[in-house]
Amino acid sequence: MITDEEFQRISVYMKANYGIDLSQKKVIINGRLENYLRKGGYGSCTEYLNALGTDKTGTLEKMLVNLLTTNHTYFMREFEHFEYFRKEVLPWLKKKQERQKDLRIWCGAASTGEEPYMIAMVLDDYFGLEREQWDKRILATDISTKVLQQAVAGVYSAEQLKNLPEKWKRHFFKPVAGGSQYMITDDLKSQVLFRQFNLMDPFPFKRKMHTIFLRNVMIYFDEKTKRDLLQKVYNYMEPGGYLFIGTTETLDRSSVPLEIIKPSIFRKKEGKN
Repeated sequence: MITDEEFQRISVYMKANYGIDLSQKKVIINGRLENYLRKGGYGSCTEYLNALGTDKTGTLEKMLVNLLTTNHTYFMREFEHFEYFRKEVLPWLKKKQERQKDLRIWCGAASTGEEPYMIAMVLDDYFGLEREQWDKRILATDISTKVLQQAVAGVYSAEQLKNLPEKWKRHFFKPVAGGSQYMITDDLKSQVLFRQFNLMDPFPFKRKMHTIFLRNVMIYFDEKTKRDLLQKVYNYMEPGGYLFIGTTETLDRSSVPLEIIKPSIFRKKEGKN
């Protein structure tokens, strides 16, 4: 069992480096670390934390993030967002980018890949025969290298695909392992660029985004961390750009001047830089 002092050290470390508030999650932290510490041969959590502090390779830090971050997602999650994206956002974008044919879309909590691949499927379906004319690659980031490995592999069980439309299953997946698993097609994979990224770091984008999906990640942040993150998001949105957050999340609009379109869908006013 980790001590209160060890728990405090972990909480402070995760908050300072990743913005994640684990101050009420001692039982969860203990459960996730216990087996790892035993298998790693550490005599105590303090021994592990001391090793973490001197590890120049970053391996122990990656492992801690992988252990302590929750990555629960699935295809068709909060599908109303994708319907709005198709019916309202994409027609606006198509008109706005008619000459450049350049769409800049960022999925900031990619997890195991279901969400960015869903966005790619909607884009492919919407543009149809025009799809090759557009640069519609999606940037998909997450702090966990473990889930990103799964996302890049793009392999899912038949059970995970059960809610997808049949035409999407046929068009965007190919069966592997005797038909019990399915892999994202190479064509769709090429439309998603996966990268490890910490939302607390300065944004590295050279150009602003037209649409940002930041769903079900701010629930782990306190109010100040959320405000600071949302200000960065706002600064990197194109005028008229859209922000999607999780349907159970809230956003303090008094600190960031975003228009509310629907609960969990927001927009930066056109004309604002």
